[in-house]
Amino acid sequence: MSDEHIHQNFETRAIHAGNTADPLTGAVVPPIYQVSTYKQDGVGGLRGGYEYSRSANPTRTALEENLAALEGGRRGLAFASGLAAEDCLLRALLVPGDHVVIPNDAYGGTFRLFAKVASRWGVEWSVADTSDPAAVRDALTERTKAIWVETPSNPLLGITDIAALADVARTAGVKLVVDNTFASPYLQQPLALGADVVVHSLTKYMGGHSDVVGGALVTADEALGEELAYHQNAMGAVAGPFDSWIVLRGIKTLAVRMDRHCANAERVARMLVEHPKVTQVLYPGLPEHPGHEVAAKQMRGYGGMVSFRVAGGEEAAVAVCDRAKLFTLGESLGGVESLIEHPGRMTHASAAGSALEVPADLVRLSVGIENVEDLLADLRQALG
Repeated sequence: MSDEHIHQNFETRAIHAGNTADPLTGAVVPPIYQVSTYKQDGVGGLRGGYEYSRSANPTRTALEENLAALEGGRRGLAFASGLAAEDCLLRALLVPGDHVVIPNDAYGGTFRLFAKVASRWGVEWSVADTSDPAAVRDALTERTKAIWVETPSNPLLGITDIAALADVARTAGVKLVVDNTFASPYLQQPLALGADVVVHSLTKYMGGHSDVVGGALVTADEALGEELAYHQNAMGAVAGPFDSWIVLRGIKTLAVRMDRHCANAERVARMLVEHPKVTQVLYPGLPEHPGHEVAAKQMRGYGGMVSFRVAGGEEAAVAVCDRAKLFTLGESLGGVESLIEHPGRMTHASAAGSALEVPADLVRLSVGIENVEDLLADLRQALG
């Protein structure tokens, strides 16, 4: 990360970090270097350090420098998906027999990676309520190497006190990993609060337009960044140049999009609280949310994700999803358009029967940046 961007405000970094004008043409956005290999000036004489695009590509480098600047880290790395980033991190941090504490509320794909993939390679895991630092401390073993956190969590919108868990992790000599996908670096800065590594699905708010799949790791420590970069190259699940360019393009408007996502989600949450068909609303911006005070302390805003429970149980919740018209029935989140889904049957089906199983009457909203009155009207008709 270049030092010139460290002291600039977030919105400025989002637009300028990593985005130096092209020296050949003066193009103000990085070109898409759709290239696999690079001419060497004599054996081992690499121009700008580029030899093969799995190892490094100028468009991906621009994105990785931007990501590091936005999260206040020393090293950013871009991957083909969020799960590819997580897989690289697990294999860089862990060896067979090591143990990880994971949240009791997390993305179903993350749970599947631990339960069905990493466990086959001798990685052990146990579940804790990460909103309770004492519960996390109790879950640590002699073999624990990392504490894994999502805040806000997916799909129950739980809040974890990052600084408090950073103290737990430091005392125990383990790494604190924070999945910052739901908040984005605009709303929350885990590294500044003591986390060691930040994970992102770039597919979500960073890309922001439901048109690209990608993942990222950002680390505060240069040595850990080098270790992750080694594994990124050795394993090869890198972000391609076009995908990198699309994410960079999305990031330029991240701040203005997040402001609207937050404002719309707050209006939606308040309407749902008053609705007779809704039994519970999960949104950290609500004063009654158990994590509200921690969220207010560590976040700039409360995000665009809202979950709620429907009177009448699972069938009633599924019916709400089916009746929505403006809210598109679909998985994923963080795009400009609003989405609705039933986590128990869709995004979190892989957690069924586990400690991470989600309530059957739960509906999850990704509140987009449309006119909020239209969104409220659609939800009212969907609830009936």
